[in-house]
Amino acid sequence: MVGKNVLEFKGSQYMRQRLILSVVSGKPIKITQIRAKEDNPGLTEYEANLLRLLDKLTNGTWLEVSETGTAFSFSPGALIGGTLSHECCKLRGIGYYLEVLMALAPFCKKPLNIVLRGVTCNQKDPSVDSFKHGALPVLRRFMVIDPGLELTIKKRGVEPLGGGEIHLVCPSIKQLKPIQLKDWGKVKKVRGTMFALRVSPALANRMVESAKGVFLNFIPDVFFTVDHLKGQAAGKSPGFGGSLYAETTDGVIFTSDSVSDSAAQSHSVPEDIGRSAAHALLDEISCGGCVDSAFQSLACLYMALTSKDVSKCVMGPLTPYTIKFLQHLREFFGLMFQLEPYRDAAKDEFDEDDNQLRLGVNKVELTCVGIGYQKIL
Repeated sequence: MVGKNVLEFKGSQYMRQRLILSVVSGKPIKITQIRAKEDNPGLTEYEANLLRLLDKLTNGTWLEVSETGTAFSFSPGALIGGTLSHECCKLRGIGYYLEVLMALAPFCKKPLNIVLRGVTCNQKDPSVDSFKHGALPVLRRFMVIDPGLELTIKKRGVEPLGGGEIHLVCPSIKQLKPIQLKDWGKVKKVRGTMFALRVSPALANRMVESAKGVFLNFIPDVFFTVDHLKGQAAGKSPGFGGSLYAETTDGVIFTSDSVSDSAAQSHSVPEDIGRSAAHALLDEISCGGCVDSAFQSLACLYMALTSKDVSKCVMGPLTPYTIKFLQHLREFFGLMFQLEPYRDAAKDEFDEDDNQLRLGVNKVELTCVGIGYQKIL
């Protein structure tokens, strides 16, 4: 069923990017040599789980996997959406699947109303809190009005058994508007949530104290909530961690996460987890830009799919994941971004003074003309 115009890729890296762009563009893809030389070759359980989620999300998707699982052909169907539920693989966090949903949900035929169950916070993927505070505001900037974009955390769950549950509601959007994001402002407040699941609530309080001890050296408006869940809402495995975010005067959100190690639970110290989350957030603030580094690729996708007008966005140093995503956008849509070093006028004014304005690391300005993407109604 897959025709001649098939885009071929090798290896398991960046599979989510390729699947997202395949579904949006309607172009079939073929991926070969998936872990061909490893001890456990072929698709992993969480990748197969993601393909099942895409099948639920679309109508008419065709998939053929080789006998060894080291290659598959994927021909995307129409994005439908609707009311769904999905059990995520516990080897990856719900954030692994949320990236795909956040990219595709605005372009579904029907408003997406989905319940995801699994691990809400782990050491590999952005937590569901980060998506709630960091990714949703990025999408809202591309919407003319917000008709009810919402992410609710019903239960939390950590590795290995998970037990978390979240509810994502994303309206169907006719078209995204172009943006001009050049100012990210200064940090005005730091917020966050510390959680302790099936362990002593005192651990969450100890994380709060250590994280606040870091931030109060820089800013007075610091407030963290403690989420000590019990029973079914606390998932199926013991663990603790936190998700922090900083909001700037221009409404830009930076996020960070830290969670105890499920493999070495007894060796995880709450104070270390709190400080780790705080230092990760300070690093993110230093990188700066108008988009959190974890969600740069989402912003690039939305910029590419806006109406046929110029979009500009200043970001911190591009992550390798984002750089690869820009290359994939060129392959799927023939769209190229213009990248330029960002020069800030305010910083130039201070260059002659001893009190140089410190704006963190160098930024990059991304410019592109949207392709005028219209979803199939």
